[in-house]
This record gives sequence, structure tokens and C-alpha cells, in this order.
Amino acid sequence: MRYVFYVNPQAGKGTLQQGIIDSIKKYFSDKSENLKIHITESMGDALNSARQEAQTGDKIRMFACGGEGTVFEVLNGIVGFDNVELGVIPCGSANDFLKFFENSDEFLDISDQIDGKSVEMDLIKAGDKYCLNGCSVGMDAVVARDMKIFKNWPFVSGSFAYILAIVKTFLGKLGITADISVDGAEPEHKNCLFAVIANAPYYGGGFMGAPDAVPYDKKLDFTLVDNIPKLKILKFLGLYKKGKHKLLDCCTLKNCESMEFFSDKPIPVNLDGEIIESKHMKFKLVKNAVKFVVPKGLAN
Repeated sequence: MRYVFYVNPQAGKGTLQQGIIDSIKKYFSDKSENLKIHITESMGDALNSARQEAQTGDKIRMFACGGEGTVFEVLNGIVGFDNVELGVIPCGSANDFLKFFENSDEFLDISDQIDGKSVEMDLIKAGDKYCLNGCSVGMDAVVARDMKIFKNWPFVSGSFAYILAIVKTFLGKLGITADISVDGAEPEHKNCLFAVIANAPYYGGGFMGAPDAVPYDKKLDFTLVDNIPKLKILKFLGLYKKGKHKLLDCCTLKNCESMEFFSDKPIPVNLDGEIIESKHMKFKLVKNAVKFVVPKGLAN
């Protein structure tokens, strides 16, 4: 087994990376021939390198040391390669996927990561990209886009950056109008605040948008939030953050294997924190698509 660590020096506030690198080097001090540490230099660097490493055919455990963006790149570099396992060492401001586990601090322990076992996780295929955690369209995607601005401010946490982005979004028009189809059904014309397709419960800096989602249960969780008056949104978001929106009249939650939207104009789309704009996209469940490393002794 070879071990490749992709370290994004820009992730989070950049404060954890050196300590993690030191811990990696200490652990591998007598077996460095199996180790590679790759410091990412630009967007796409981790994706291209991960694909090249995977194509060697070697058994490799790759660790994305960063935030959602680093995980997104490494994941999309290795999908389809059975010889590669994906691990995550959190350096970002949110690291929402790891909140599914009871003690996500275990993901910072290099020894437990190396001694951990891999579990087959489902993925979301979004167009030609793959996502581990979740995707959304509407206000959520706008907030995710603007969140990147605020999370780089000093002393601003991932969750506070999300709140600041929500405040900024309030200054513009909220929601989207789109035709949305779930599991291939006839599209329904929706005027909604946002729609989410999730593989795990948390996103957006700790909001529990899909409280029942499990990333290896061979199904996705769909959440649709109707457009609601601005004066009621802050109260709603307080419930939404805690996953207490399931019984609200403005929310629809269901399990599915696919979701598709059509819009007359491009709208923001959130792919595991990466933001694009599109008039149409289909999100599909891909079962048991990645071997995900769970640190030794960690329960969920």
C-alpha cells in the first residue's frame, strides 16, 4: 500500500497544515518509501495528480488534507479506480461531510487514519462530476458562493461565514423558478427557496439539511423548501440548522435515486461547495462508488 497526501495550504485559515505535515513525516520516518506528500499549487492540481497516481494501478490510500474543495478534486480524480481508497484529513472551515461521524476529531489522527478501514460509500453524479456530500440549487447555492468570501476573513468560522452570506443574500431576490423532477417523474413547476439532494446530513457550515441521510444506504435524500416571506426565513433557518424542519408545511423531504432541474436561465448550483451556473442538471445516485477511509475505532 502506498500513501499519498494532498495538502492544500490555502484551506481554512492555513493554520493546521504544517502540524499535519509534521505528524505525517513523523509517522512515516522509517517507511518513507511508501509516502508522498503533494502540496497543491492551483485549482485542478490535486485532481490531475490523483488521476495520474490512480492510473499506476498501485494500491493507494489517498488523503485530501483540506476542505470540501480538496476532497472534491481528489474524489473526481479517483472515481472508477478500485485500487484507490479516499481519506480526509480536515483543514477546511466546515468539513461538513465528517460531521456524520460521532467524533470527527479522529480524522486528525494520522495513526488512526493509517490503521483505519475503508467503507464503500455512495456518491452523487452531478452532470460529469461526482460529489460525496451534497448538492443544491437556489438560495443555498448563492450562499455557498458568497460564503467563500467571508470564510477568508480573520476570526470568521465556517458557520458564521454561512450566516454572513445569508445576510448578504437577503439584499437580493430570493429563490428560484424551475421545473424539478424526482426519480424520473413528470417535472413540476416550482417557485422555491432552494432544493437539496444529499448523501449526508450536514452542509453549509453545519446546517442539517438532510437529517436522515446516510452515505452508504444506497439512496439519496431530497429536500425542497418552498419560497417563504423574508420575515420568516431567519426563524426557519434556526430550525433548519438543527434538522427540525422535517414537519414544516413549507418543506418536502423524501428518499430518491435522482433529481433533475430545468430552468429558463442559468441558476447557481452547489456541488460539494463548488459553485457553477446551469440551466439544467441531473443528479444521480451511484452506489458503493468510493472506498472511504474511516479512522480506527471511530463509531458513527
